Amino acid sequence: MRKISLIGLLLAGAVALGCGAGSTDQGGSGISGDSGAGTEEKAGAKVAKVGDAVRDGKFEFTVKSVKCGVRKVGTDLLGATAQGQFCLVTVNVKNIGKEPQSFSDSNQKAYAADGTEYSTDSEAGLYANKDADALFNEINPGNGITGVLVFDIPKGGKLAKLELHDSLFSGGITVQLG
Repeated sequence: MRKISLIGLLLAGAVALGCGAGSTDQGGSGISGDSGAGTEEKAGAKVAKVGDAVRDGKFEFTVKSVKCGVRKVGTDLLGATAQGQFCLVTVNVKNIGKEPQSFSDSNQKAYAADGTEYSTDSEAGLYANKDADALFNEINPGNGITGVLVFDIPKGGKLAKLELHDSLFSGGITVQLG
């Protein structure tokens, strides 16, 4: 019983420390995230779309393209096959901060119009990216990467929006896809 309480206390402490890890430092131009709801939910706020530069914490994101209906990524010898269909989201990520910042594909989310949430498929991402930049990468200030986020969604499904994060605990910024 004591071990379980100690583990719970340690986990709670890690979560509390982690909550400060995701910054919401804004600044500069572009649409910025905050610790609350996505851009489209704010009264009078501009809705971010594909091609718009948007910011969450230390990262500026630009979604370049979205392609769904992909059955397989990689080569015939090495690749991943979708359970449903892959949606490939090409995104630029630039560090706008003053310190190195780690980018992880697992912090990014996609949503269907009905609110169904999808996580990235990191294994498929290995095959969709030539050098795995979009999976996990430390980006130095002023530098950026371009990579493909891979979401495995049901056949016939569509993505309505993305929620992009500079870290696990950041507020995120929403980009409408339709």
